[in-house]
Amino acid sequence: MTVKRKRFIAGAVCPHCQSKDTLALWSDNDVESFICVKCGYTQQQTDGTNAEKRPLPEHIIGIFHPE
Repeated sequence: MTVKRKRFIAGAVCPHCQSKDTLALWSDNDVESFICVKCGYTQQQTDGTNAEKRPLPEHIIGIFHPE
């Protein structure tokens, strides 16, 4: 069994109990998970690609090109 190292997220607030500095984050097989050590709330999110994070071309107002 492989043990994953958990890291606390400074300043993060639990979406369930609203406690600050109680969220621990870890990654396992490209799936990020976190848990609130106070109330036990957990959430998982798969790691998306950069293409998924880019805005749609119709949502871009303009691109800055410094000279």
